[in-house]
Amino acid sequence: MLVSGAACAVAHRARAAPGVTRIGLTPVFLDDRLRLLQRWREYLEPALGTSVEFVQRGTYGQVMDVLRAGQVQFAWICGYPYVLHRRELRLVAVPHWRGRPLYQSYLIADASRPYAGLEALRGRSFAYSDPLSNSGFLYMQHLLRGQGQDPARYFARSFFAHSHRHVVEAVANGLADGGAVDGYVWETLAELRPSLTGRTRVLQRSPDFGFPPIVAGPQVSARAAAAFADALIAMSEHPLGRSVLAELRLDRFAPGDVRLFDGIAEMARGQGGS
Repeated sequence: MLVSGAACAVAHRARAAPGVTRIGLTPVFLDDRLRLLQRWREYLEPALGTSVEFVQRGTYGQVMDVLRAGQVQFAWICGYPYVLHRRELRLVAVPHWRGRPLYQSYLIADASRPYAGLEALRGRSFAYSDPLSNSGFLYMQHLLRGQGQDPARYFARSFFAHSHRHVVEAVANGLADGGAVDGYVWETLAELRPSLTGRTRVLQRSPDFGFPPIVAGPQVSARAAAAFADALIAMSEHPLGRSVLAELRLDRFAPGDVRLFDGIAEMARGQGGS
């Protein structure tokens, strides 16, 4: 779910080789996570008994492509692509943040402008994160449709920034009047980069949704998925694992419940997804 290309191995065209666990990620909010990934790798390799490679792709669609093709065995994805493909995927684990396996979509705006809510952004510019992001796209589409609006016409201009951090930057720097972002990302950036988030303002928060999960691809056996789940769940009991969780601003990983994503699945059906 996060990290930069400099911190990640490049995926091979062939399927994942035996003895190597490959984990797909997208960039979210931090530029250089080499140290974090190295420490996570140091925790995971003895726990799994394999070498570990982190593989970044720029969008959720690209991560889903390599996951479904078997080029990575696992991926940290959004709940939206999970519900679209859950017949093929196995839910491995769900992070807990601030005590719950839940998060929200935030509607943000330029802090220097007197916008009071979504209506004030009608006819203005708007930044989405990714077309397969729940918090950065799907929820806003659902919200506008629920108000009888056409999302394609509501804003004068809209664009995909292809990461939640880039949405925050676009709004903070005046490239967009408003944006839709992952609340976990905005809150984490507020701790790490308050000068950035301070130039934005949260206008509205969505209902709770299941936190972006870690999933296994269709070629992964139940045994391998269970072993990976065990390793993630045990992180909170291990000093190195706890330090990685702390840097991620997460409490722990826990077994996932598919019902956490029912709300996203319902919105996906309204968007035309299965």
